[in-house]
Amino acid sequence: MIRKATKKDLSRIAEIQVFNYRLYFYPIFKSDEYYFDELQVPSLMQKYEADLDSVYVYDDGVVKGFIKIEGTYIARLFVEPVLQNSSIGSKLLEYAVKEHKADSLWTLEKNEKAIHFYERHGFTQTGVKKLEEGTTEYLVQLRRSVIAE
Repeated sequence: MIRKATKKDLSRIAEIQVFNYRLYFYPIFKSDEYYFDELQVPSLMQKYEADLDSVYVYDDGVVKGFIKIEGTYIARLFVEPVLQNSSIGSKLLEYAVKEHKADSLWTLEKNEKAIHFYERHGFTQTGVKKLEEGTTEYLVQLRRSVIAE
């Protein structure tokens, strides 16, 4: 169900990110220009096409979520909003940890739902935070302790 993304997946990957950004981040940042003008499926497709080797999709006949892994860093993890809470995100995260030894990520400090999700999967806040570029909002760093198996 989890596989490396292909060019055919680009529109779904971009759609999933756009829907998540508008639903969860627009209420925080309230930038009409970014969320309804700049943030478009075609431009995101182009960005992901250049990095396709680091993107994996959850596909059970339909792409329902994706994760972008850079080394051991989780750069993105999104699930189609109407399908959240159906273990798709958990499966993607578990895949990243098991297959890629993923152990770190940043998430928006106000995104408590995401923070709790990652904490349930063994990630803890490091106490390190930084400003999201061009905003007054903070990102917090989470790390997963490596447990000998």
